[in-house]
Parts: sequence; C-alpha cells; structure tokens
Amino acid sequence: MNLKRALASAGIAVGAVAATNELLSRRAEPLEPALEGEQRTYRWRGMDVAYTEAGDPEAPDLLFVHGVNAAGSSQEWHEIFEPLSKAYHVVAVDLPGFGRSDRPPIDYTAELYEDFVTDFVDDVTDEPEIIAASLSGAYAATAASRTDVSRLVLVCPTDTSMPGGKKPRLKRAIRSPLLGEAIFNGIASNPSLEYFSADHGYYDMTGYSRAKQSYQWQTTHQPGARFAPASFVSGYLDPETDLESTLAELDVPVTLVWGRESDITPLAEGRNLADATGAKLVVIDYARLLPHDEHPDRFVEAIEDDLPEISGEVFASERRQSLERERAEGHEPDPDVAVERERDADDAVEIDVEDTGSEN
Repeated sequence: MNLKRALASAGIAVGAVAATNELLSRRAEPLEPALEGEQRTYRWRGMDVAYTEAGDPEAPDLLFVHGVNAAGSSQEWHEIFEPLSKAYHVVAVDLPGFGRSDRPPIDYTAELYEDFVTDFVDDVTDEPEIIAASLSGAYAATAASRTDVSRLVLVCPTDTSMPGGKKPRLKRAIRSPLLGEAIFNGIASNPSLEYFSADHGYYDMTGYSRAKQSYQWQTTHQPGARFAPASFVSGYLDPETDLESTLAELDVPVTLVWGRESDITPLAEGRNLADATGAKLVVIDYARLLPHDEHPDRFVEAIEDDLPEISGEVFASERRQSLERERAEGHEPDPDVAVERERDADDAVEIDVEDTGSEN
C-alpha cells in the first residue's frame, strides 16, 4: 500500500512539473528583435544565426558580441546600438543558442563560439572593430588572433565563467527533458533574473527596466533555451587558452572597460590584465558588469579614442534624439525608470584612464 502511495505521489509530482513546464512554455511569445535595424540571418553549421545591422554599409564596421549568461542576447546593446549607427555600420549578433538564433540540442563549447565569431567576422564584416562583453571578450580576442580585426573594446572580459571547473552532472541535469526544464525555469524565473541583475549586473537597478526584464524572461523561455546555458553554468564555455596570453600576442589596439564596482570580475583583474598585455584600461564609476547599458553616454565618452567616427558629445545628442523618437512613436519609458534621473546621474559618473604603459 505504501509503495502504491509513493508511486502515486511521484506520478503526481512528475505531472505537476510537466504541467508547470508546459504552462511556462505557452506563456512565452515568439521573440521579437531586440534592436531596430535590418534583421538578417547567417547560416552557420546548419544553424540560422540572427543578427541586426544598421547604418551606412559603406561606413566602418562595428560588431557587437553580447555576453554569455542564461539570458544573453543582443538586447544588451540596446542603449548604444542605434545612436552609434549614425556614424558606423553597426552589426549585433545573437550567438548560437541565444536570442533569436537557433538553439539546437548540440554540445555548446568555447571552441564552438571561438570558431563562430571568427567565421562571422570573415563572412559578414570587413575588418571590424569589435565590442564584446564578459566571456565573449575571450572569444573575440581569439577571433582577432585568427582574422582581420581593426581593434577590440572588451567590457569586463573573462576566460572563467563558474568556479570549480567543469561539472558534467550539472550539465546533464539541465539538458535533461523534464528535470532540466524545471531547473532552468527556476534559473530563468523573474525573481532569479532580477536577483542576478542586482547582484552583479547593475550598480543601480534604476536602469533595469521592466521592458528589459520582460525580454530576458521571453528569451529564456524559447524552445531549446536551456542547452547553451547548461554549458555555461557547468563551466564548459571557458576557453582552453587564457585571455592574458591571447591578448599579449595580438597586434591590434585593445581597450578594456571596467565597472569600478564589478565583483564577479573585479577591477583588480582588469588592472592585472592591462599591465600584463599593454592594453588601455578605462574605469567607469558606479557600474558593475554593464557600464554600456547603465551609463551609455559615459561609456561612449570613455572609449571616444577608439571610435574615431563619432565623439561622445555627438553620441549623447544622438541618443537623446533616439529617446525622443521612441516617445513620439508611443514607446514611453517604464514608469519605474526615470530617464532624466539616469542622465543627471551620468553627470556625476567619472571615467579614469589608468596608466598601464600601453602604446595602443
């Protein structure tokens, strides 16, 4: 009798998990483009990889590669993409397994992303400048060692995702059909997304609007959304070659941008990396991993020397006009996000270019 009850209880529990997974998948809508521009598809190794481009195709290419995390997508560049398109041919890609790109149940590895960024640069762009964030900074550095890139701007780059090395059991668990969906739904729940953003993404959650959170939730609930993050959280997306060695061997200018309050990849690591490689280090106050999203005007001002086609002042003007166009089109900012307050706060945000002996 006890066995029957136990089996019945187990069946009910499994059914409840399956029902919850199904309910959440039905709530997710087809993912809309995160950025304004021409929506393109790059066919790579049997996958359709989505990217957005904008600006004059004859202008210098500026490629954006988003960071790798459970909710990674080209939405990360929303605050700077459109204003920079006034001076550059901007291209922002959703990496395979993320955003609007295909998410097949393949084995996602660092080598796969290094090969992808290299091939994408070769096939879609012309000697671009690359702005890449976190773990993707390491992939971009490897691509720069293999193909023609004009310069790198790396935001809090790292070659290590999770402490403790590779965790095959965790990877298998998240990839599994029923349990894996339940685990990932927990990782991708709204409370979890908000927690991770507050813990190490943003210094001030004023910049984390409900629209951004909603897009993160939608992108993490697309079919196959858990497969690439399964490799990320289990340590399988860490490159074999360390970032310091890769950057030290490059013959292109490298700028490192660090949020002063970053704790996942602390500023001390940025200073060590800059000292060892001769890269220029720029530090932005009151920011963690996302200075480009939290302080877009100050971010572009900080890398002004790396963007010869546009000044920080012109960018700020273009961004204000972009915000005004959004309002005119009915895209009002969220009521809990004060756009004017963010702009005023930017006036107090300081930028330090630290002396690293760089010749870049």
